Amino acid sequence: MTDRIHVPAQRSHRHHWRRDVVELAALFCAVAVADGIANLVAHGPRGPVLLVASAVALLVTAAFHTWWARRHSHAPPPDAAEPAFAGAAAGAASVHGLGSAPAAGTGTGPAAPGAQAAATGGASPHAVLWRMRTTVRDEPGSLAALCGALARSGADILTLQTHPLPEGGTVDEFLLRAPRELPSAELTRSIARAGGHSTWIERADAHDLVDTPTRVLGLATRTALDAAELPLALRQLLGRCTIHSIPATTLSGRPNAGADAPVEGVLEATVMRLRDPSGGAITVERPYLPFTPTEFARARALVELDARLGPRVPRSQDVLTLPEGNEITVRRADGADLPAARAMHDRCSDRTLSLRYHGPVADADRYLGHLLSPRFGRTLAATTASGRMVALGHLLWDGDETEVALLIEDDWQRRGIGSELLRRLIAMAVEARCDSVYAVTQASNTGMVAAMRGLGLPLDYQIEEGTLVITARLDAARTAAGPPHGLPRAQHAYEGREQQH
Repeated sequence: MTDRIHVPAQRSHRHHWRRDVVELAALFCAVAVADGIANLVAHGPRGPVLLVASAVALLVTAAFHTWWARRHSHAPPPDAAEPAFAGAAAGAASVHGLGSAPAAGTGTGPAAPGAQAAATGGASPHAVLWRMRTTVRDEPGSLAALCGALARSGADILTLQTHPLPEGGTVDEFLLRAPRELPSAELTRSIARAGGHSTWIERADAHDLVDTPTRVLGLATRTALDAAELPLALRQLLGRCTIHSIPATTLSGRPNAGADAPVEGVLEATVMRLRDPSGGAITVERPYLPFTPTEFARARALVELDARLGPRVPRSQDVLTLPEGNEITVRRADGADLPAARAMHDRCSDRTLSLRYHGPVADADRYLGHLLSPRFGRTLAATTASGRMVALGHLLWDGDETEVALLIEDDWQRRGIGSELLRRLIAMAVEARCDSVYAVTQASNTGMVAAMRGLGLPLDYQIEEGTLVITARLDAARTAAGPPHGLPRAQHAYEGREQQH
């Protein structure tokens, strides 16, 4: 039960033939109407008058459509979950910086229905949460004008934080509770009239109700306990962004381009580059919104904490009894397990290695240093009672996506080890708030296919040139997420006892 890594999964689009039939019928109707009008103009007694009247009607309709489109083109769709962008002066689209979770602030304006429920993390059926960020001049009264405009719109300010800009001015970020019927475009127009510009707004949820100091302390704690948490902590700190860890050298040993970041880091509008404590660099990109100096300072602080603590992984482990009676230990693995992983490679057949890795089988050992590094994901190892490693499971951060991969030694396949590792990796992905995970394998790898189907999650399949990409959507698994840290306990056909070291 094996898998391969790092094959891009392209999503296919369905072809709707019903839509083509409707469009063809509409075309035929349009041709018939045009032919009738042409005959009426050519042979009717008032053909020229009818032609001029039709032209005037078309011009009036076009002018009205243009006016209507300019007035309403920036209103978001009802209950839209995606970000809505609105301009400062007349609703024109523009983009500015998105911060981390709002800090503690004060509420102003009339409270929308369900205020107490929203303040405690509940959801009111008559109100929605918005995250808004706008830029104002750094002068007395500017923030008061914004708060007054929001109050007059019926929005309640739940939290507020400010981000000073080096060139002057400030970026104010709000967490708002507003009536459901109040569109985001109306909020941004109110902010524009109060002096805000480069306004950005998106829907928020109950997770954003945590104030910034509490959120940052929680992320720092997670980073201190587990080195693999740093990329996830940066993503949660900075909002939706793409994080790439660039190793100092390539798999062939050559210096990697873009891996030379200065100690103090580099901030360039929508991109920040930080020196990776384990070597290389970490790049954070948010193309739709520039970073502020405050966000850059917070990210640097997390990276500095990781550098001071050095390599570390949680040392908890589970001892599981397989249905056949053998015991295996499941634990986190890191670079210290490199010799044992290479020894397992030597015991695996060429077919098993070829199903797991790209390229020649002889190069399989070259991937292990990357896979076992906590900077690129989390790794689980299964070992026997004697300490012999017999399986590896990887949860890999692949930019905005997440990949799962398994390698099981030949003599230990078809015993349920792969399914158990995969279940635990999915629990980790749910804990990390990943939307989906994908596995890249071959259609002949029935073990991996069966393990993915055994998760009980919605699956998407795509075959490209003999490669099978299976994507599991994790929405259904969020309500059954495991413990917040460590390994989930064994279930189903396993008897587990947990040991702590």
